[in-house]
Parts: sequence; structure tokens; C-alpha cells
Amino acid sequence: MGKIRVKAFGDEDLEQKQKEEESKRKESKKTAKAPGMKGGERVVSVGPSEEELEALEVAEVKTEEAPKEEKKVKKQKEQKAFHSEKYEELAKEVDKTKIYALKEALEILEKLQRKSFDETVELHINTIATGISGQITLPHGTGKQTRVAIADDKLIAEIEKGIINFDVLVAEPAMMAKLAKVAKVLGPRGLMPNPKNGTITPKPEEVAKKYAGGQINFKTEAKAPIIHLTVGKISFGPIKLSENIDALITAIKKANIVNVTLKSTMSPGLKIKI
Repeated sequence: MGKIRVKAFGDEDLEQKQKEEESKRKESKKTAKAPGMKGGERVVSVGPSEEELEALEVAEVKTEEAPKEEKKVKKQKEQKAFHSEKYEELAKEVDKTKIYALKEALEILEKLQRKSFDETVELHINTIATGISGQITLPHGTGKQTRVAIADDKLIAEIEKGIINFDVLVAEPAMMAKLAKVAKVLGPRGLMPNPKNGTITPKPEEVAKKYAGGQINFKTEAKAPIIHLTVGKISFGPIKLSENIDALITAIKKANIVNVTLKSTMSPGLKIKI
């Protein structure tokens, strides 16, 4: 036997009544009674339609996004204006694919300098492997005064308070046990005395004088075969800078070097011949 649909008496009247009420509600949304009009007279409701509301929402979104775009353009203009027009013209002459002779590279660096301050000259050396390290006293120093300290109880107490006023720390072997409690502070900064660079020594006064006189350490990064070094100031001139660079390359050894990039604080990098 097929399905039989049973409909309760009175359902049809109830359903019809609900449809009529729903129809009246929809009609009331579409129209509104205006003040001063007679009963039964209707006008289209005042206000934006759904389509107009959607258009307004889109317009609002665009209005909000506009300032972000303006800020972006303004920031790009500011960045572009960071260098002078003369600098921008000279920078275009730097060929990133070319390997320059050291003399030519130093001449370009000098032309790119600003007059506002004496820029530092840097050497970035890619090596054949990590773990390459050593010491050297540059013929003309780095142009920066090296602050050297000798470890003692008073200095350790200052380090514990977060006071570090030195670039190199030298210590006697007997002080290493006491320095262990501040190793977490000194280690990440590369300031912990180390026998490999000669900063743990029975004659700390002599070693301190060498560092104060311009001796520097060079070492590849822990996880990358690259060495970053300061080789002087632009004010040194091409001759002194050349002598410092030649001394560094000799100390690191050409056989350990893949390539060398020369730059100053604000200049683009220039690859140089070794």
C-alpha cells in the first residue's frame, strides 16, 4: 500500500492565513506612510536600497584602503630620497657583477661618501670553510679605539649588574672559574676570554697593550663561512686602507678565500680582486 498523506482539518485555512500575514509584512517593508497623507495612501520608503547600501560599503572599503596606499608611496619616496642625486648617479656606475681592482674600488667608495661623517670601511670575506680564525695588528689600526679590560673581582661584579664597558676582555687562567658565572652574559657577545685568541694569558697586561694598540681577531661565523671586519675609515685614504686590506688578506691566506666584498657604512658593496 502506498503512502497516504493525512491532512488535519483546518490546516489549509491556517496555512492561507500565514501566507497573507507574510505578504503584509513584506509589503510594509517596501512602503511607508508619509505624514499628512490620508489613510491607505503610501509612498516608497525613504532611504537607500539594498543595492545602494552595498555600493556604499564598497566605497567605504576603498576609502579606508587609500590612506595605506598613500603611506606606502610616501615611504617609498622617502627611502628613495635618502641618498642625494649625485650618490644615485654614482651608485648606478657600480657594476654588481664586476670584480674591481682594489685601487679602483677605493676610488669609487671615496666618491660615494657623505660629508656629514667619516664612514667606516668594511671587508666581508667568504671563505672555503668555517673555523678559520686568527689575530692581526693592522698597520694603521681600524680608526676605532679598542676598550680593553682585565678581569678581576670588581669587573665581574659590574658584569653581573649588566655593566659592560669594554670591547675585549683579557684574563689570567685563575680567573676563569670566577668568570664562569657570567659566561651567559659574555658568551653571546663574543667577549668571553678564549685561549685561541690569546685573551687567556698569564701576562694579561702585555696582551691588553697589544689589543689597545690595534690588534684584532678574525673568525668565521659559527654557522657560515664568512668573516666581517673593519679595516679603517674613509679618512685614512686609499694608501693606508690598501695596506690594511693587504695585511688582512695575507693573514687569512688567499687559499682560504672564495671572494671579498668591500664597502663603507652607506655604500653599495663592491667585489674586489685578491
